[in-house]
Amino acid sequence: MNKISGSMDKGKLIEMAKDLTKEYPASPRKMLGGYVILARCLEKCRAYLAGTNGDYNYWPCTLCAELEAFTGVDHELFKDFVATGASDEEVADWVHAQSTVKDKMAIIRWNNKMRDMRISDMPDQMQEFMESYIPENLPENHRPVYVWFDVFDIEEGRL
Repeated sequence: MNKISGSMDKGKLIEMAKDLTKEYPASPRKMLGGYVILARCLEKCRAYLAGTNGDYNYWPCTLCAELEAFTGVDHELFKDFVATGASDEEVADWVHAQSTVKDKMAIIRWNNKMRDMRISDMPDQMQEFMESYIPENLPENHRPVYVWFDVFDIEEGRL
């Protein structure tokens, strides 16, 4: 079992947590509180806290790191808040309150940047990682990968 915060509402958290050994987390494209990635990070965090994350990492996770870098919301503080059994809406409100980014247009631009990020726009280390990850983990004869989020949605059967 993963280390769990002392203020955790375990019953409520387990009730809300997906079993990521049996189902996939949300697409990184799914919006929560006006942010892409947030719904997926929340589902992975709940599963981590409930011990049902399987092969999915809450941290370190490149997607969650992107969200943290943009909002300034620390992943440990996020995890502690999620452990209270907060609802999706409560988490979204909390992220908005904690975020260093208050400009709606800045959030929209970041969402679009994330949605449109091509593998060739990523840092060299990520491009190198994706060069082997894609052929090893995506189904044979998959549709082309146009943007980074496609990798998750193809691998998890949404595309």
